[in-house]
Amino acid sequence: MTSNDYDPTAEGAETDFARRMSYGDYLQLDAILGAQHPLSDAHDEMLFIIQHQTSELWMRLAIHELSAARRAIARDEVSPAMKMLARVSRIFEQLNSAWDVLRTMTPSEYTHFRSKLGQSSGFQSGQYRLIEYLLGNRNHAMLKPHAHDAEVTRLLEAELAAPSLYDEVLRLADRKGLTMPSAVLARDVRETHSLNEGVLQAWRRVYEAPETHWMLYELAEKLVDFEDYFRRWRFNHVTTVERVIGFKRGTGGTGGVSYLKRMLEVELFPELWRVRTIL
Repeated sequence: MTSNDYDPTAEGAETDFARRMSYGDYLQLDAILGAQHPLSDAHDEMLFIIQHQTSELWMRLAIHELSAARRAIARDEVSPAMKMLARVSRIFEQLNSAWDVLRTMTPSEYTHFRSKLGQSSGFQSGQYRLIEYLLGNRNHAMLKPHAHDAEVTRLLEAELAAPSLYDEVLRLADRKGLTMPSAVLARDVRETHSLNEGVLQAWRRVYEAPETHWMLYELAEKLVDFEDYFRRWRFNHVTTVERVIGFKRGTGGTGGVSYLKRMLEVELFPELWRVRTIL
């Protein structure tokens, strides 16, 4: 070390971690950085693995935030919930940016290791399915890919038995004087909510007089903001897949691009999008 080298110990920085918790210890970096095991010698397989692993980490945080937001809304604690929803929007902004990195992989590069994936596919992600269920898209057929994993199946079944995030928002709105249809409030929460005229008209009252219903107005816009990012994430998924494999079938047996395009039609909070047309 030369005399011009900066020495952080001169300012009290700790450098001896023989008996102390280090940065790597706290973050368990040995486990995280040791979790990449390519099955081929293809250079780009590491990119593919890390992109999906980091996406799963972001989804874990999204589930943490969305679940907490739902609990807060059920307790009428709307301000903390809106902070959490804003954070989830930023999480999906990160997830959207990840596609830009994956798109640097060309079709010919992907073919060098695609066969090593077997039947594994992103649509088998238990965390992604949990997010979909939490948000209200409760497609029971999508339990099947997880039947081999008892713990994931248990989590998904428990989620199906609970009101979705949007269910809790509609219940909150009803408690705050924005009367919601009794059939919607009492519906079987295991099923996907569909567009309801009574709910649409209730949100119309909010959007026509936001100054009277400011809290619900702001919460509704937080939901729309999040779904906007979520839709972009789905769209980026479609375009990335089409760019890399064209219209081949997915490794998991789906139609690939055709399956993903069908997912673009899903509306999580339908009345919040349709209300714009009737204002």
